[in-house]
Amino acid sequence: MQEPTRFLTGITPSGTPHLGNFVGSIRPSVAASRSGGVQSYYFLADYHALIKCQEPERVNRSTLEIAASWLAAGLDPQHVTFYRQSDIPEIPELHWLLTCVTGKGLLNRAHAYKAAQDKNHEAGRDGDDGVSAGLFMYPVLMAADILLFNAHHVPVGRDQVQHIEMARDMASSFNHLYGSHFTLPEAAIEDNVALLAGLDGRKMSKSYDNTIPLFAPREQLKKLIASIVTDSRAPGEPKEVEGSALFQIYQAFATPEETDAMRRAYAGGIAWGEAKQQLFERIDREIAPMRARYDDLMAHPEKVEAVLQQGAQRARAQAQPFLQRLRAAVGLRPLSAAIATPLPKTKPAAAAALPSFKQYREKDGRFYFKLVAADGRVLLQSTGFEAPREAGQAIARLQAEPDALAQLAGQLAPVEGVQPGEAAAALQALAAARDE
Repeated sequence: MQEPTRFLTGITPSGTPHLGNFVGSIRPSVAASRSGGVQSYYFLADYHALIKCQEPERVNRSTLEIAASWLAAGLDPQHVTFYRQSDIPEIPELHWLLTCVTGKGLLNRAHAYKAAQDKNHEAGRDGDDGVSAGLFMYPVLMAADILLFNAHHVPVGRDQVQHIEMARDMASSFNHLYGSHFTLPEAAIEDNVALLAGLDGRKMSKSYDNTIPLFAPREQLKKLIASIVTDSRAPGEPKEVEGSALFQIYQAFATPEETDAMRRAYAGGIAWGEAKQQLFERIDREIAPMRARYDDLMAHPEKVEAVLQQGAQRARAQAQPFLQRLRAAVGLRPLSAAIATPLPKTKPAAAAALPSFKQYREKDGRFYFKLVAADGRVLLQSTGFEAPREAGQAIARLQAEPDALAQLAGQLAPVEGVQPGEAAAALQALAAARDE
């Protein structure tokens, strides 16, 4: 039976959720969590929040608000694993194991770190001025979040793809040193994330102070919608839907039929006050039932805490045995176990003599792999693949299918100096070691 595909989504608790968060992330994610054949993990990344926020009450309050928002919006904790990052002690422990196999050079290339350094250099400051070790190590913690549950896919925007690639690098390094333990995750790129306009027409964002809180009380919601910036066209004058923040927000909540009706109303010269009233009624119709649930959860935080503790128990039921396996792999085992079951003297040498696959990405953006002998010679070299999954599938076939070497010949580049049969012998050695 094929194992289910595992999706993992991190939610950083930073501020109060707004309508833009709902349209762009919460609503589509909740819908996706109901899909069959997948295991979904959603976690509140409160460790990550500490990198940017050192206000304890704000972190705590935001964690409650965001957890309550997702639950009110329909996330079913019985169907998904919903937990708080800081409730899983295996995450920081895995963070350290990964730190020990991760080169500093890899972390030097992280976008967030480089951006902080560039900003300092432009201001004439030392490159690391104000840069915490937490910011520098952020990619390792994110990798631990992902790899602890061997997630197959991580939904991210394009600006986060690098972190998934770095997690793959760390997993590959660990697997190469200690055996195959980690699945190499893939980024599920969210190119179609809806961006909602804010009160001033710009993207709705806390940094612009133009947001509409998702669960604002009914009267506050009405007042905020009334303050959406519009042009000076009078009632009866046709109005443009293009560039209209009011229309864009309406479209994000309305059915196609309702959107068409509003488009006709714009052409017919609807008054801005009437359009705003219709927008308010349409949003409130969808949000009101959720708001009631949200208000109840905010009034009873113990209910949210109970859900998160239940999710933590479910998450740790998987994390604890896996982390024990990783501890044993790196040598953190009970000493009595080592005495009771001494390793054969020839075992380390045999393991060291095995060839290995290395998967990587070149500057052309394509993904490659090579089979390297124990002495460092390259025995097989692939051509480029469009996606890391394709390269990984080819490696899996070479390791599992006796005739894969011939079948994949078109995707392998000749390697000068390699004798006929060397690659096949290396693959046989890997298969024999795996079957021991």
